[in-house]
Amino acid sequence: MRPTALPRLALALALLLPATALAAATATTPPVQREVVGNRISENIPAPPPELLERLNRYQSTRGASFAGWTPDGAILVTTRFGETNQVHRIAQPLGMREQITFHREPAMAVQARPGTPGFVFGRDQGGSEFWQLYRYDLATREATRITDGLRSRNEAPLWSHDGSQLAFTSTMRNGVDSDLWVHAGDGPPRNVLRREGTWFATDFSRDGQRLLVQRRISINESRPGELDLASGRLRMFPVAGERPAAFGLFRYAPDDRGVYFTSDEGSEFMTLRHRARDGSVTALSADIPWDVTGFDLADDGRHLVFATNEDGIGRLHLRRLPDHAAVPLPELPVGVIGQFGFSPDGGRIAVTLNTATSPSDVFVIDIAAGTLTAWTRSEVGGLDASRFVSPTLIRYESFDGLSIPAFFYRPAHVPPGTRLPVVIQIHGGPEAQAFLTFSPTIQYMVAEMGMAVLVPNVRGSSGYGRTFLKLDNGKKRKDAVRDIGALLDWIERQPELDPGRVGVFGGSYGGYMVLATMVDYPERIAAGVSVVGISNFVTFLEATKAYRRDLRRVEYGDERDPAMRAFMEEIAPANNAHRITSPLFVAQGANDPRVPLSEAEQIVRAVRANGRDVWYLVFKDEGHGFARRSNADWFTAATMLFWQKHLIDAGKPAPPVR
Repeated sequence: MRPTALPRLALALALLLPATALAAATATTPPVQREVVGNRISENIPAPPPELLERLNRYQSTRGASFAGWTPDGAILVTTRFGETNQVHRIAQPLGMREQITFHREPAMAVQARPGTPGFVFGRDQGGSEFWQLYRYDLATREATRITDGLRSRNEAPLWSHDGSQLAFTSTMRNGVDSDLWVHAGDGPPRNVLRREGTWFATDFSRDGQRLLVQRRISINESRPGELDLASGRLRMFPVAGERPAAFGLFRYAPDDRGVYFTSDEGSEFMTLRHRARDGSVTALSADIPWDVTGFDLADDGRHLVFATNEDGIGRLHLRRLPDHAAVPLPELPVGVIGQFGFSPDGGRIAVTLNTATSPSDVFVIDIAAGTLTAWTRSEVGGLDASRFVSPTLIRYESFDGLSIPAFFYRPAHVPPGTRLPVVIQIHGGPEAQAFLTFSPTIQYMVAEMGMAVLVPNVRGSSGYGRTFLKLDNGKKRKDAVRDIGALLDWIERQPELDPGRVGVFGGSYGGYMVLATMVDYPERIAAGVSVVGISNFVTFLEATKAYRRDLRRVEYGDERDPAMRAFMEEIAPANNAHRITSPLFVAQGANDPRVPLSEAEQIVRAVRANGRDVWYLVFKDEGHGFARRSNADWFTAATMLFWQKHLIDAGKPAPPVR
C-alpha cells in the first residue's frame, strides 16, 4: 500500500488553513503505514515502481572479486558474489572459470588460504550478528569443519603458521567481553594461549611456530605490541619509542627471524614501514612517503617485501629487495584503491586486488621477473557501458577553522548551461575510516540516471590524513566534524552548477549520526536525509553496544560514565534535538546489529514522528550492521532512489496549479 503524507481531505483543508493553523494541525504523529514482507519491515515507504527496479537492476548486478590467498598449486582464492552473498571461489589461471567452493546463506568472511595444504579458513555469522564462527575447509575432501564454539562467541582475525600446522585467532570465548588469543592445531579443540583484559590480535608466527607476535589494540591511535612464547606462555611487551602512545599495524618476523618488520606512527604523523634489526637499530623504509602504509607482505623465499600506501585516497604499490631494501620497479597499476595482496608460494608473483572509480574490484597478478601485470578476474558491470561511468574530481574546501577538507566530487558528464544540479553529500562511517576512490554502482546510477551530483568528503576524524587529523573530532570536539559539513554546504552555495536548495545527506553507522546531526544543525539547508544503522544518542549507544567493543568506542566518543561527558553527549544527541529535524528523513536498520543496536533507530524515528514529521523506516530482520544480502540491499537502494526522486528531483519541478 502506498502511503501519502496527508489524506486527500486533510490536504484540501490544509490549503485553506492559515500557516499557524496548519502548524497546529500537523503537530501530531503522522499515521504509520506498515508492511511486513518476509524479513523486511517497512513503514511509510511507497513500493518502488517496476520501472525503477528494472533500471536499477543492471547497476546492482555489478560484482567484484577480492584476493583471499594462493593455493599450493598456484591457483588463487577469491571472494565474489554470484547469488545473495559473497562466497569463496577458486581460479586456476588468468581469466579462468570461477569455481565456487562455499555455498552458504551467510557471507564468507576473513578467508585465509592455508600454507602448504590445499585448504583455507573462513568465518561466517548468522543474520549479521557478527558472532563469527571459524571453519577449516579441506579442498581435498571438500568438507568444512567448525573449530570454534558455535554461536556463543565472536571469532576473528585468523592467522596460519608458516607451515600451515597451527591457526591463531582472536576470540571472546573465555568471558564474552575480552578478546583473547587462541591457537588451533590438529583435530583437537583450540587452546587459549593468551588470557588478558582487552582486545588482542596475532600478527605472525615465528618460522619454527614456537613464538607469536601479538598486540593489544587500545584505540586506532594506540596499540601495544609484544611477543608470546607459546610453550611457556611468557609475554614480552616491546618498548615504544617516544613519549606519546603510538599506533601499530602489522608486525612480521623478518626472513630467518632477522628482526621484525612493522608499521607504526612512532614519532610520525603517518603509519611508516620500519625494520628493527636484531641489534635494536630501526630503519624507516617509507620515511620519504608522507602517507600511511596500509599493509605489507614478505615473500616466503625471503627475497622481496611488498607494501601499499594510501596517498590521498589512491593506492600505490612498492616492492623492495631483501635484505638491502633496494627498490624494484613494478608495472604501472590502474589508479584506484589497493585491497588484499600477497606473494605466491614460490615468491615470484604478487596477487593484488584493485578497485577504481569506474570498475569493481578485480585481481591482478604481477610477475616480478618479467615485470608484467596480468588480469586474473574480469568482473561484471551488469552489461552497462563502463565508458559512461564517471570518475570524480578531488576537491578541497576550507572549514570553519581554516582546516583543509578533501572530498570526491561526482557530477554528470554533460550538464546543460544554466542547470543547477541536486546534490547528495555521502558521509563515511567509522569515524576512523576514509572515503576512497572506489567503484559505487549506486553513485554511478545517481549521476548517470538521475542527473545528480554527489560529494563524498573526508571530514576531520577520518583516517589517512595523519594522526593529528584523525583525533580532531574526539570527545567534545564531535561537533567540529559536523561543522565541516556546514562548510561544505557553503562551498555548494558558491558553485553555479549546484542547487543549494536541493541538498541531501546520506551516511551509515557514524555517518548515520552525521546525517542526523547535520539535519539538526542545518535544518533550513538540508532537503532530505538517509541514516543507515546510525547512532542517535552516544549515551544510549554506548550502553547498548556489545560489551566486547564498548571500551574501544569510549576512546573515540568519550566515556558516558563521566558526568560531564554524559551531559555533553545528551546535549548533542540528535534524538534529544529531534524537533530541529524538519526535513524528510529515511532511517534504515538491521535488526541484529551488534554495533549500533536497533534501539538507536527506533528512538530517532519515534522522536521525529512525535513532532509531526513523516519518517520512512526500514528494518531487515536478517541483517546486522549493514545489508549483506543482495535482495535486501537492492530493495533498500530502490527505496533510497525513490526517496531522492521525491525530495530532491521532483522538489525542483514547478508545482502543479491548484484546482
